Amino acid sequence: MKSRSFLVCLLLAVPMLAPAASKEMQELQRDVAQLQQQIKDLQRSQDEKFAAVTELARQSIEAANRASTGVAVITSNIERNLRDQTEKIGNPVVVLSTHLNEMGGELHTLGQAVGDLTALMNRMQAQLTDLNNAMKVMQPAAAPPPSQPGQPAQSGQPSQRAAASEAPPMPAETMYNAARQDYVSGKYDLAVQEFADYLKYYGNTGYAPNAQFYIAMVHFVQSNYEAAVKDFDMVLEKYPDNTKTAEALLYKGRALVKMPGHKTEGGNEFMEVLRRFPKTDQAGQACDERKKLGLNCGAPAASGRSPAKRRK
Repeated sequence: MKSRSFLVCLLLAVPMLAPAASKEMQELQRDVAQLQQQIKDLQRSQDEKFAAVTELARQSIEAANRASTGVAVITSNIERNLRDQTEKIGNPVVVLSTHLNEMGGELHTLGQAVGDLTALMNRMQAQLTDLNNAMKVMQPAAAPPPSQPGQPAQSGQPSQRAAASEAPPMPAETMYNAARQDYVSGKYDLAVQEFADYLKYYGNTGYAPNAQFYIAMVHFVQSNYEAAVKDFDMVLEKYPDNTKTAEALLYKGRALVKMPGHKTEGGNEFMEVLRRFPKTDQAGQACDERKKLGLNCGAPAASGRSPAKRRK
């Protein structure tokens, strides 16, 4: 009986619940439709943005390709211009370099020939000096005056004795080589005497500046700097512009630096080497010597004795 009553109540309640369920279903369907529309709108927006990005990428790629093409064209033009310039300039430069090398070889050969000629002239001058001295010895002496009665006859005349004493003991080249050998061997005192004898008999020959220079070098090596400076001055004054001028100036400066109170003079002598012989080994050594004194290799010091004023 009770179950029947519950069933009757349920059947009576169903018509009343149906409208409420139908309303909820409609609202749910409307929400789903709105969500689907939002998804479509989002998808369309993403598609539009992706298309825009794709277009920008395409445009960038095209611009990069155009720039790469332009760079390739410019590079090709530059390379072509460089090749043209190289062909136009390189060939004349190669020819000029070849000519310069040939001229350098010819100048070297010419320098050797001049050196050989200078040595030959020095030997010829020494031989002429030897011949001249021999001629003086061979000149006939004047007839002696008749002896007076009661006076003994003279065995020789003064002119003959003087000529014999002035004759050199050996040829110029032999004397110079002997003195040079003693100098190289360290026999300084003997070498100084031999060089002095050479200057006595052959003071006007080609090796005379060398002989005077080696005398000065002996005094320099023996720490006799005062005498060395005077001897170097002899080289510079008596034989100007000879092959030993640069070395004489350099060693004179070194000797002056060794003497107390003469460092400025020595620095000026080094500067004279730089001024007169700028592209020689002596110039490099003179610059080093000035740097040791705290001086540069530019203008000489304002104070001190001028290099042109030689020590007597």
